[in-house]
Amino acid sequence: MSTNSKLIRGYEVVIGLENHVQLSTQSKIFSGSSTAFGAEPNTQASPVDLALPGTLPVLNRGAVERAIRFGLSVGAKIAPLSIFARKNYFYPDLPKGYQISQYEIPVVQGGKLEFFVGDKKHTVNLTRAHLEEDAGKSLHEDYHGLTGIDLNRAGTPLLEIVSEPDMRSGAEAAEYAKTLHALVMWLGICDGNMQEGSFRCDVNVSVRKPGAPYGTRREIKNLNSFRYILQAVDYEVNWQIDEIEDGRQVQQATILFNPDTGETRAMRSKEDAADYRYFPDPDLPPLVIAPEWVERVRGEMPELPALMAERFQRDYGLPAYDAAMMTQSVALSGFFETAAKACGQPKLVANWLMGEVSRRLNAEEKTIADSPVDAATLAALISRISDGTISNNGAKQVFEALWSGSGEVDSLIDSLGLKQMSDTGELERILDEVLAANPKSVEEFRAGKEKAFNALVGQAMKATKGKANPSAVNEVLKKKLGA
Repeated sequence: MSTNSKLIRGYEVVIGLENHVQLSTQSKIFSGSSTAFGAEPNTQASPVDLALPGTLPVLNRGAVERAIRFGLSVGAKIAPLSIFARKNYFYPDLPKGYQISQYEIPVVQGGKLEFFVGDKKHTVNLTRAHLEEDAGKSLHEDYHGLTGIDLNRAGTPLLEIVSEPDMRSGAEAAEYAKTLHALVMWLGICDGNMQEGSFRCDVNVSVRKPGAPYGTRREIKNLNSFRYILQAVDYEVNWQIDEIEDGRQVQQATILFNPDTGETRAMRSKEDAADYRYFPDPDLPPLVIAPEWVERVRGEMPELPALMAERFQRDYGLPAYDAAMMTQSVALSGFFETAAKACGQPKLVANWLMGEVSRRLNAEEKTIADSPVDAATLAALISRISDGTISNNGAKQVFEALWSGSGEVDSLIDSLGLKQMSDTGELERILDEVLAANPKSVEEFRAGKEKAFNALVGQAMKATKGKANPSAVNEVLKKKLGA
């Protein structure tokens, strides 16, 4: 059952997300160790990462600049002074026995993110985004029943982005996550690789009767697929409603989603802030960010997706939804703008990118950067539609050939015999024959039956084997019928 509607079985769904974004620095947040993925276990863990006695953390300036860049992109406040804290808990892959994070005063405060679900615009407010270090990783495979510890990830810089509980369906949560994922990649602060753990989603879910206080939330940890977000929320919402309807209380917990079964299961009881015994880290001074630093980062930022979407509406006449879709990535926006300028048909370009191009890319799990049909070629194809050389159906045949690497637009139109008949003299001769062969339809049209006109158009297209330009057929036929 999908959670796209506002109420599920009479309950309102309340969702907030916490996203751990691995920042794109070459070294860790408090040491000079490499952050490169895929190294042999424990080959990228320095004495600082291992918390050996006498070592001290030194903050990575690049991580701070990436946090500032994100904050500016969502209209947040950049704290002039923020504090690093120790978050105390004990896992085998946490060498210090605590994680360096931010608690009371985060570097990024507030902000909002806007996105579409279908053609409806949504806004989610952000609570905060704070800098922290990642933990290591416990490895349970191929150890003959034992667990190995890899500390390569320990100290990797993260920006944890926390939303307000503003989402009301799994579809909204998935689209929010997609939009955030696209934004951090657009800004260049994260590579977005979900399989490598660069972008991780924790989803807090609760249910309540409309108007009632918030229900007890359960946190679904480490979802690394937008499809899994939707599936996990769907299952969890119905599970919580079943618990309540059966007279049981939902217990606060951290839970995991199993994509093989489509079910969630409890991992441990959910900790509260007091359980972590936060206190300011004595090894790190307060982080001071001067206004000049913020303005320098602002001056180096790319045109933001929301501003570019506004420009696409203004300069190219795109609807708001189309403009939002064309600014999903830097590569897509560049492709659109190149093609739109080349053919002068921005709306048609957007339609093709959201339609045929997107369909083929999704089927082959490719991005726009991998498209076999480049912007100039798509523009040439659209130009042949707009000047009446080929029909939309004919253009789709040419596109399929282009996708497989066969030839160029004009030669394919000729070789496939797809050029539309636009010669008025030839059309008039064919239409005279069509009218003579279908006197009943002519009589019905003159008697006021509009469907008869469509029947005559169909006969004309049949007579020309689909090669007649439909608009030309309509024009000439109306003239001959005195319409």
